[in-house]
Amino acid sequence: MKQATSCIVLTIIAALTGACNGNEQAADATGVFEATEIVVSSEVSGKIMELGIREGDRINGGDCVGYIDSAQLYLKKRQLAAGLKAVDIRKPDIRKQIAVLEQQIATARTEQQRMENLVKANAGNQKQLDDIVNNIQFLQKQLDAQYSTLHKTSGSTDAEAEGLQYQIMQLDDQLQKCRIINPQTGTVLVKYSEPGEVTMAGKPLYKIADTGLLYLRAYIAADQLSQLKQGQTVRVFADFGKDNRREYPGVISWISDKSEFTPKGVQTKDERANLVYAIRIAVKNDGYLKIGQYGETTFISPGN
Repeated sequence: MKQATSCIVLTIIAALTGACNGNEQAADATGVFEATEIVVSSEVSGKIMELGIREGDRINGGDCVGYIDSAQLYLKKRQLAAGLKAVDIRKPDIRKQIAVLEQQIATARTEQQRMENLVKANAGNQKQLDDIVNNIQFLQKQLDAQYSTLHKTSGSTDAEAEGLQYQIMQLDDQLQKCRIINPQTGTVLVKYSEPGEVTMAGKPLYKIADTGLLYLRAYIAADQLSQLKQGQTVRVFADFGKDNRREYPGVISWISDKSEFTPKGVQTKDERANLVYAIRIAVKNDGYLKIGQYGETTFISPGN
C-alpha cells in the first residue's frame, strides 16, 4: 500500500512540475479514472428470494433485478382488509334506523291537522289536540337524539376505516419496496448479497456505476486555473501498455473552489506548501477505459 501511494505521489509531482521525461508534450495534469457509483441497498428486512445479477452485468435503470420475501406483509394486508370489511358492516344505516320515528312523526302531524279541524268546528277535544302536540315534540326529541348517536357512531367507524386504509397503504408501499429496482443504467461492480441470505433495511445489495461515462480526476496548480473553465474541451490520454496510448476528447465538468495540500503523503514543509485544485474531466468510454486506470490530460483542445 505504501509503495502504491509513493507511485501516485511521484506521478502527481511530475505532472505539477511539468517534467517531460523525453515526451513530445508534457501532461498538464495526471490522475485516475472514476465513475459515479451507486450502492443499492435493501429497503426492507427479510430473506432475499431472488437477486439475478452478476458482477460485470450491464442492466438498465428501472429493471427489477430481484425481490425480498413479502409473505408476512401480504398476510398482514389481508388481515387489515378483513378488518376494514368488518368496520363497514358495523357502520349504521342512519336513514333506515330513523325511518320509523320519522314515520311516527308524520302520522302524528296528520292526526294533529285532523284534530285542529275538529276543534275549529267545535267537534273535537282541545286536550286531545294538546296531547298530540306534546307527543310530536317528544318524538322529535327522540329523533334528534337517535340521529346524533348514529351520526357519532358513523363518524367513529369512518375514522377507524380511514386508519385501516392508511395501514394498507403503508403495506402496499412496503410490498413495492420488496421488489429490488435498479436505479440507473450501468454495470454491476460489486455484488454484496446472494439469494437465500437474510437482509435488513439499509444493507447494501450491490454497487453499480455507469461506465459509459468516466471521469478523470486530476489536480492542477494554482497558476493553471487561468487556463481552465467548466465546459472546456481538453485532450485526455490513457496508457494501455508500453506502446499503446489512446487519446480521448474530454470536457471539464467540475473545478474545485477549494485548494488542498498535495501530495498528502509528503511531510516536508516545502512540498506541503504546494496547493492544488481538484478537477473532473468527463470522458466517453469506448469500452477500453477502466475505473482506477491512470490517465493524463493536456489543456489544448482536440484539433488545435
